[in-house]
Amino acid sequence: MHESHPSDACACPRTADLDGAGTAAASRRRFLRGAGLLGAGVGTAGLGVFGGAATASAGTPAPRGEHGDHSTRGDRWEPDPDSRQFTFVVMPDTQYLFDEDRIHPAPLEASFRYVLDGGTNREDGGDDNIVFLAHLGDVTEHGLPAEYAAVTKSFALLDDAGVAYSVLAGNHDVRSATDDQRGPTPYLDTFTPARAARTPGYRASSPDGYNTCHVFKAAGRQWMVLSLDWRLSDAGFAWANRMIAANPELPVILTTHEMAYADAGGKAALSDYGNRLWDGLVSGNDQVFLTVNGHYWPPGRTVLENKAGHDVHVHITNYQDRYYGGAAMIRTYRFDLDRNTIDVSTFSPWILQTAAEDRNALAAREAELTSDVDRFSIPVDFERRFAGFAPRPQRPARPANELLVRDTLAYWRFDGGGKEGTAVRQGVRDLSGQGNDLVLQSTPGAPDTALTWSADHHPDQPGHGSLLFDARNRPPVGAYLQTVPTAPVNRETFEHGYTVEAFFKLPADWTPGQNAWSALLSRWGMSGEAGKSGDSTDPQEPIVTLSVSDAPALQWCVYPLNQTGASTCWGHQLPLDHWWHVAVVNDGRLNRMYVDGCEVARNPSTPAVGLSTLGRPWMLGGYEYAGVLDKILHGWIGDVRIVKRALSTGEFMIS
Repeated sequence: MHESHPSDACACPRTADLDGAGTAAASRRRFLRGAGLLGAGVGTAGLGVFGGAATASAGTPAPRGEHGDHSTRGDRWEPDPDSRQFTFVVMPDTQYLFDEDRIHPAPLEASFRYVLDGGTNREDGGDDNIVFLAHLGDVTEHGLPAEYAAVTKSFALLDDAGVAYSVLAGNHDVRSATDDQRGPTPYLDTFTPARAARTPGYRASSPDGYNTCHVFKAAGRQWMVLSLDWRLSDAGFAWANRMIAANPELPVILTTHEMAYADAGGKAALSDYGNRLWDGLVSGNDQVFLTVNGHYWPPGRTVLENKAGHDVHVHITNYQDRYYGGAAMIRTYRFDLDRNTIDVSTFSPWILQTAAEDRNALAAREAELTSDVDRFSIPVDFERRFAGFAPRPQRPARPANELLVRDTLAYWRFDGGGKEGTAVRQGVRDLSGQGNDLVLQSTPGAPDTALTWSADHHPDQPGHGSLLFDARNRPPVGAYLQTVPTAPVNRETFEHGYTVEAFFKLPADWTPGQNAWSALLSRWGMSGEAGKSGDSTDPQEPIVTLSVSDAPALQWCVYPLNQTGASTCWGHQLPLDHWWHVAVVNDGRLNRMYVDGCEVARNPSTPAVGLSTLGRPWMLGGYEYAGVLDKILHGWIGDVRIVKRALSTGEFMIS
């Protein structure tokens, strides 16, 4: 069953309990307090599950009301819509908890209370900012009115608190041979379009009522959840495609009951019906980036490429085959847009609500799951993945005069020199008006493409343009810029402080062997010529350089006026093919480096006053060693500014 292609209409297999292990670290007592379960008869609700030995009442929960009033009644569920960290929760097949007269709502309600509490599965006790809960179908075993009579009472917890959630019909909720045109059912009598319309973020139901569209706000933007029936009809496919087309900039999470199955190793593949969904809805809609389904077990995952050439994450999650019908296991998808990561965890709040020492042996194995299909992280560059349908709004270019803060000594930008890809054939004017103009320098044999104009730029860069240095080193062949011989910046010593800023990007083909220790900005003149002779001195290296190491990492290595040796600030390893902003600030006493406005760790504590000079030019994109050109940058340089005082981070060009 698990290794062969499953039948579309098959019921899920009922096998022996499988092993589980611990995963998401839970702040248990905070959860119990928030859910109103401490001192509220937890033991009564699960004697056989949490007590040491099984009893005659094992697994028989107290009916609703015997726990006391639901603590969340009257409280409103209010996730943070602007936090860049938020959690999307899915709950797979709960059918064995609602099976004719075998009704066990306690696990389901514990999971719901966990959601109402905001999530507490982190050691710091912090809020997981749960923004949505999606049930994946097979809510009940037989789709009977009596089963839904119990189910609806549990879901009232979510209704009362105003939780954003969706439900969809699985093959056990409806007649499995039918599609979404089946007409009335006890399922639809319970989860009506009118009920869905009362949930936050509701947008629409299909005319048949079996498919719903929600939109939630998180990380300052809107996201769509399409919750689709066990079997879409042609009308259902048309409706789902219309929902996406009507919201062309929204990323879409698709939940359904069946789409993929997995082998014993957790490798997922599309079922026959899953291939219909893929061809008829997912592959052609680039907005769909994540699909989650239940129905089959074991759990699994895969990544498929859509027609736009982008990744779609396809996950199957179902635990009904495990102890206590899966104990209303939930899976959390914690989105972190700062880290460009989705962290996935799988656990049972019902089991976690009781101390580990009070759980029976089977419950202890099922509290938290840690296999690589139950607990994992997905790297997603959200901005890049969504750029095709929702590009980041571009910050407008800012006039040069807005960047001329007090004591600006030099300001170079490259948004007016030439068309994309054309050769740089002349110098660049200093927009500060101080006369620190740049002139072109080329090595023998350098092609026209060695230095070209580019429209590429950092999204927060004032000027919407850059220079592309395409150098080949050892020996260096290429082109760079340097200040004119009469430039005031050549003689400046900066005794009272300075701020040096630059935007840059290193290309994907940057290599340490060819390109390490090239410079964004440097000053002609060797430290030995400047009279420097300390222990940290290399008499042949330049007196000032903002370089890129082999990591690649930024290095600000300078010879101050008050030291015989060098003063060095070190950055951290930087990913390639990404725009960065660097600022080096000296307040007249200490050097500090900032990357994208964030101070780095390896800044020296030894005072470093001013910068040594031999009155020679500065180089943009060039680096000298032993008095000769040694390296030329391979990459892009955007706006560059030098100011004769320390700027605050709020005054940086990136701000």
